[in-house]
Amino acid sequence: MHHQSIRIAAAAAHPCHLKLSVVALLGAGLLSSASVWAQAAIEKTEPIDADTTVVVTGVKASLIKSLAIKRTSDQVIESVVAEDIGKLPDNNVVEALQRVTGVQVTNRAGGEVGTLSIRGLPDVQTTWNGRTIFTASGTQVALQDIPSTLVRQIDVYKTRDASQLETGIAGQVDVKSLRPFDFKEAKVSLSARETYLDPAKKANPQLSAMASNRWETGIGEVGALVNLSANQTKYRNESVTPGAMVPFTSPNAAEVPPGYTPLQRITDTSIWTPGTHTGLPTAAGSTLDFNGKAYPYYLSRDAVFQSDVQGKRDRTAANLALQWKPNSDSVYTFESMYNGYRDKSFNQLLFSFVDWWGDLGSNPASTITTFPGTNIIKSRTVNNVYGFNSGDYTTSATDSYVYALNGKWNVGDRLKLDGDLSYQTSTYHSEFTATRIDRVAPSINVDFNAGGGNTAFGFNNNNADLTDPSKWNVAQFYDNANRNKGSAATANLTGIYEADWGPLETIHFGARFDDRKASEANRTQSGTLNRSLASLGPQYVSTNSNFGTDISNVPRSWIEPNAYYIRDHIDDWRKLFSSTDPNFLTTDQLRLQKTFEVEEKTANLFLMGNTQTELFGHRLRGNFGARYVKVDTDMTFYKVDATTKAVTPSSASKSTSKVLPSMTLIYDPSRDVVMRFNYGETLRRPNFGDLNPVLQLGDDVSKVGYGSGSGGNPDLKPTRSKNLDLTAEWYFQKDSALYGTAFKRKIDGLVVGLRRKVHVDPANDPFRNSTSGGDHTNGYDYVINSPVNASDGTISGAELGLIYFPKGLPSLLDGLGFQGSYTRLTSSQNVPDANDAGEIIAQLKTPFFGVSNSSYNATLAYEKGPVSARLSYVWRSGFLASNEAALFANPIGIWRHPEKSVDMQVSYKINDNMSVDISGVNLTNEMQQQYYHFGSAGNAQQTNFGTLQIGRSVSVGLRWKM
Repeated sequence: MHHQSIRIAAAAAHPCHLKLSVVALLGAGLLSSASVWAQAAIEKTEPIDADTTVVVTGVKASLIKSLAIKRTSDQVIESVVAEDIGKLPDNNVVEALQRVTGVQVTNRAGGEVGTLSIRGLPDVQTTWNGRTIFTASGTQVALQDIPSTLVRQIDVYKTRDASQLETGIAGQVDVKSLRPFDFKEAKVSLSARETYLDPAKKANPQLSAMASNRWETGIGEVGALVNLSANQTKYRNESVTPGAMVPFTSPNAAEVPPGYTPLQRITDTSIWTPGTHTGLPTAAGSTLDFNGKAYPYYLSRDAVFQSDVQGKRDRTAANLALQWKPNSDSVYTFESMYNGYRDKSFNQLLFSFVDWWGDLGSNPASTITTFPGTNIIKSRTVNNVYGFNSGDYTTSATDSYVYALNGKWNVGDRLKLDGDLSYQTSTYHSEFTATRIDRVAPSINVDFNAGGGNTAFGFNNNNADLTDPSKWNVAQFYDNANRNKGSAATANLTGIYEADWGPLETIHFGARFDDRKASEANRTQSGTLNRSLASLGPQYVSTNSNFGTDISNVPRSWIEPNAYYIRDHIDDWRKLFSSTDPNFLTTDQLRLQKTFEVEEKTANLFLMGNTQTELFGHRLRGNFGARYVKVDTDMTFYKVDATTKAVTPSSASKSTSKVLPSMTLIYDPSRDVVMRFNYGETLRRPNFGDLNPVLQLGDDVSKVGYGSGSGGNPDLKPTRSKNLDLTAEWYFQKDSALYGTAFKRKIDGLVVGLRRKVHVDPANDPFRNSTSGGDHTNGYDYVINSPVNASDGTISGAELGLIYFPKGLPSLLDGLGFQGSYTRLTSSQNVPDANDAGEIIAQLKTPFFGVSNSSYNATLAYEKGPVSARLSYVWRSGFLASNEAALFANPIGIWRHPEKSVDMQVSYKINDNMSVDISGVNLTNEMQQQYYHFGSAGNAQQTNFGTLQIGRSVSVGLRWKM
């Protein structure tokens, strides 16, 4: 999938979470910091339905308001506040969060960040105005799909109390949209932005409009707001990757075991074991046992490949909010949101094996070089090498709708109630077609690390054959589709009772019921043509250009089957392959087959008390509570016979319940210092797809003697986290603060993959059954990776943040400020090691995936008269990103190099109604790189992996409001 409720209810958990009234000083573009703290104090005594106004402009105003939210919240929270109506300090929601203390982002591609984690964990609960939202059958929403122009504020909760949702062990990201009662009068806002994205070298438009008004009527006050957004991105991602390591015999004939030739790939896995954690030894002269005799071996890559993805992404969004306030004791809000996502991408893949041993000449040793002191081949020449190009075309679409009705009531003098009903649906659909063309090239020269961890290579004849259609044969065609659906109906009622029973000030209570449904369906087929590409006509040929100029010396241009033309004439294309394979289905015969359906019903009850007393003459506040959660899950799975296509359904059910306590203590040792201690427990429920036990098999493309595959586990249980946080905040100026946090997460029942080898009967083997044309006389082995609750772990760390606007600077520098933070993390989890039967035989200690030990960001902000500016630097240390498939001889861990980004934004206020801004992202044109590493094995020089060119972007925007 392209992309992973807090019901505060009448401020049930946090009476201070009412709207702030912050007045911008229009002439100077500065915020009166005194008014911020005055208003923060006033808000605690205002009724929940107070007609307050959110009017903030400029970087400084945004930072000051985020401090006000942080100071008055019971929980550990970081906020990003729009600088003006619908104007976040970045072009999308995820980019805006990368400077939040403790938040790390990665997987930047296609002009945007793809992955967000809080304190190293990706399991984030996503909500919209406090309501859970998701994309299709997933458990999170793709935050990139929410345009920044629709957002008023983003709150990142690192701790939660009993009144808040229990899911998301990393934390919660709550996206708040605008409502008509946020403004005292009519408001209209229009914005237009053009973003130039490199290396696509395309300009991309972004448009948004907002209109809001409120009226006094005979039935009370009413308001209406409409917010619309549309943006388009034409992107390009370029990557160059060497393949995984496998062992080869020596290039010296005297050192080659019987039955082998020099520099022949050793495919017999009885000689060596693929997928060990540290890989095979890399010291020069290392040996393998052949029938009791030791022979030296060399390690080299099995392939090189590069990917040129060019695509277009469109996002449209709409937000409607209607509010009615019939009297001073009630207010009703209806709001709905639509998010639409469309993406079309053409991946031009060039793939060549570099492990052929058929023609090495009279002196094979002369065709290789090694890294000094190792048996790792650094460069080599290979003759008569097989390769293929693949034109992969993917279209994907998401449509998500949310409808909600909320009511807030004051019942007497002491009771406040908040009721909320919501319904949402989300559908994701994708189609993938890939046509391969192949050939045997006379020769390839490759340097697996030509400098900076980048692979360089080239073919004979100066790569000229790469663009000659007559040299290529049309081989396989892959034709797949997928559809995910999700829906949820939710009812929520919460309340606050002002008890005033001694130290017990208020009692918070609530009940929530959620009925979530999810399903997935797909189809797959493949066929082979075996015709010259040139024979199909020039309309079937596509040629790229100027590839990888910032990476290394690689082919800049090659041909692919024209995926655009094929998709536009897909009926004819399918008929062409059906003419050579009667089992290949034409368009009128294609159907999606469901793989699973899940219904999850969740009931929540919570009770919490807020207290206040004194300790050593200073205020001590606290809340104590517990949340009861009961989840009933019904599942249906569908298995398709690979030969007969018959569908066999199976079902499973499970029920779990938990009581999750929480406690928060807040102490003010002085007027400017706030200290917090939080204990809470949170859950991570299994992904719906991980519950499906039906096996998904992958062919033995690496020729190691067995295939790979995956299968879910319907017995998965929720992961549980016990969370401790201790914070201290010093508000040493009205617009500045220094704050720090120490925290620990103890996590039980982490879901990890457990490998086992299974033998698949021919009838159920999609690659070797009678309809596939494969060898169906015997079954075949597959290594299956299945999720299990077999790991426990801890993650702990510390955060330090600073927002500082110095006083007494010279006139020109007056308005200069700093925002920065540093996060230090330590993580450890046990990972089970299993034998072929899936029995756990050992436990390993590894860090969590995606956790950087260190990360920091630093931002210089400037606000002076009509000018507002920001220059920021974001950095995170290297981290374990994933594990390689257990098929190769390299270390199994795939590590990322440190990642960084330099961003800027300058805004100029033309007048009270109009402003213009210029912004840039990744201005230093950083790349994303990986390497193999586990323990002491592997390093960025000798076991380097892929390099992705993500490019930079520059935007110009114009905003108008009245």
